[in-house]
Amino acid sequence: MTVPFTRTMAAALCTGLAATLLATSTGPAGAEQRQPHTWTVAEATHAPRARIALDDTTGTLSLTVSRDGHTVIEPSPVGIVTQQADLSQGLHFLHRKDRTVEERYRAKSGKRLDRRVRMNETRLSFATAAGARLDLVVRASADGVAYRYVLPAGYGDVLGETSAFELPADAGAWLSTYRVDNEGQFNRYTAATAPTGEYSDQALFATDGGYTLLAESDLSGSYSGARLAHTQGTGTYRIKLADSQVHTEGPLTTPWRAVITGDLATVTRSTFTDDLAPASKVADTSWIRPGTVLWTWLAGGRAAGQSLDAQKAYVDYAAAHHWPYEAVDSGWYFKKDEWDVTDPDWQTDSWMPELVDYARARGVGIIVWIHQRDLDTPEERAQWLPTLERWGVKGVKIDFMNSEAQSMFQWYDTVLAETAAHHLMVDFHGATLPKGIQRTWPQVMSMEAVGGEEKRTNTAAHLTTLPFTRNVIGSMDFTPGGFQRVGLRPDSDAAEAGLTVVYESGLQMFAGTPESYDQRPLARDFMDQEPAAWDDTRLLAGSPGQEAVLARRSGDRWFLGGVYAGAAHTATVPLAIGRGRWLVETVRDGTDGLVQDRQVLGGGDELNVDVVAGGGFAGIACRWHPGVTTCYR
Repeated sequence: MTVPFTRTMAAALCTGLAATLLATSTGPAGAEQRQPHTWTVAEATHAPRARIALDDTTGTLSLTVSRDGHTVIEPSPVGIVTQQADLSQGLHFLHRKDRTVEERYRAKSGKRLDRRVRMNETRLSFATAAGARLDLVVRASADGVAYRYVLPAGYGDVLGETSAFELPADAGAWLSTYRVDNEGQFNRYTAATAPTGEYSDQALFATDGGYTLLAESDLSGSYSGARLAHTQGTGTYRIKLADSQVHTEGPLTTPWRAVITGDLATVTRSTFTDDLAPASKVADTSWIRPGTVLWTWLAGGRAAGQSLDAQKAYVDYAAAHHWPYEAVDSGWYFKKDEWDVTDPDWQTDSWMPELVDYARARGVGIIVWIHQRDLDTPEERAQWLPTLERWGVKGVKIDFMNSEAQSMFQWYDTVLAETAAHHLMVDFHGATLPKGIQRTWPQVMSMEAVGGEEKRTNTAAHLTTLPFTRNVIGSMDFTPGGFQRVGLRPDSDAAEAGLTVVYESGLQMFAGTPESYDQRPLARDFMDQEPAAWDDTRLLAGSPGQEAVLARRSGDRWFLGGVYAGAAHTATVPLAIGRGRWLVETVRDGTDGLVQDRQVLGGGDELNVDVVAGGGFAGIACRWHPGVTTCYR
C-alpha cells in the first residue's frame, strides 16, 4: 500500500536526503563494467560526461558530471517526491534505453541562426518496492549535461525535488540573489562562502579546467519555476520550486536540469538550453523579423512623449537611421492614468492606428508596451491582441509578470500561442528567464530578466559578468545605449556602444535619446550599421567580472564589442575571426569624446585598444583588399 506524503514529510526529504546521498560511495571511476548500478552518458570522448549511480543500500540516485577527467559537479542527489510516492529513495533498477538525438533547426534570433544538435540520451527506469515508477532521462552533448524526470499518471501533485548540484567548495561563483523578476546583480563568491539564501538558477562557477553554468530548459505550465537554495559553508545548491505543491494531471515530464560546461568560450556561445527545448510550434515564421529599436522610456518615462506628435518625431528619427522599429512604452493607452475597459470608444479614441500608418509609410514598425494585468484574462486578450494585429502593430512588450509560479507559466503557455496566432513578436519584461522558450516560440525576440540599463545600482563588474551568465541562456533585453544617463551608469560612452554587440537581443532596444545620439555621432553611426540577428558568435577575450569582448558575425562582417571593469589600460584582444586580412574600425574613448581608429590586421593578430577606466570599445571588421577604406555601408 502506498502511503501519501504530507508537505512536512516532503520538506524533510527534500532538504535532508542530500546530505545522506552525498555521503554515499558511488564506486571508483570505470566501475560501470563491474558495478551494474552505475551508468555513464557522454556524446564524445572529451565531451562532458554524466555518471549516474544507484546506491544498493538506500536506493538513492546521484549524478556526477566530469569533463576531460576533471570533476565539475560532484556526486549530487537526484529525486522527486509526490503526494503518493517518494521517488528519491528505495529505488531499484529496471532497465536502460539509449538513443542518439540529432537535429538541425534555424532560429530567428540568438547567437547564431543555424543550429546543429547532437546528444546521446539514456533513459533509466526505476521502481520502488511498492511499484511506483520513475524514469530518469539523461542527455549529454559537446557542451553540457541535462536530466529530467518522467512519471506515469496517478502519483498526485509534486511536493518537491531532492535534486541538487554539489560544487567544489572552493569553486569561484557568480551568483544573483533570487528575485521574482530575475533582475538581481551578480556578485562573486566561492561556492561555499556565498551567504545562505536563494539564488537565481543562472549560476556560474569556475570549476576545474573551465566553467560551469547551471540552467533550466523546457519549462511550461505543467510545472513550477526553480531557484537555487544554498547554505553557507557548503557547495550544495538545491533545487527549490516556486510552488510548494505543483499540480499534475496525467503523466508528468519535468523541465531539464541543465549543466553547461567547458572553457569560457564554449559556455558563452552555447545554445544548449535552446537545443534541449521542443521544436518550434510556429509553422510560418516569415513575419518574425529581428531588428534594432528606438526606445525612449529612459529619456524620461511618459514625459518622453506619450503623444502622437512626439512619437511621430521618434519614428522620423528611426527612419532616418534605418532602425526598423520604434517602441512606444507605458502610457500610450491610458486615459487619466487608467484604462477604462467599459468605455465603448477605447479603441477608436487611440492615436495608435495613425502612428502605425505613419510609421509604415516610412519603413518603421511599431512595438507597444502593455501591462500583463491587461492580458491576464481571455476577454482582455480577445480585445487587445486582434486589435493590435488589425492596427498593424509588429510586437508587444509585456511587463510585470513577476512570478515563476505554475499558474503564471500556464498564462505564458496561453499568451505565447495567442501572440503567435496574431503575428505579434514578444518582448517579456519583469519576466522569467528564457529557458529554451525562443526555440519553441520563435516570436519571443527577447526577455528582460536582468539588472539592465534602467538600474542605478549596476557596476562595471556586473556588466562584464552578464555575457557569461544571463545572456548565455537566451536573448537579453538589457536596453543598452543610454548615453544620456551620465553618472547613472558605470561605463564609458565607448563601452556603452560596445554593449550593443556584447549583449544579444532579437529586438535590440536602444535606450538613449535622439539628442544623446547626435551628440555622439561615432556611436550613432556605428549603431546605424548593426543588425539584431547573428550568423555566428565568438568570445575573443573574457573573465567574468573583469572583461568581456565578443565578436558577432552578420553576413561578411564581424561586429566587435568590449566592456571592462577596472583601471585604464591598453586592452589586447586576439582577432580570432578567420584567416586573411581584415580592416578593423574601432570606436573608443578619447580625451575629448569618442575617437575612431582604422587598421588592417591579419586574422589571429592582436587588436590593441586604449581603454579608459570602466571603458570599452565597439568595432566592425570586414575583409580588406586594396581600395577598401571602410566597413560601413
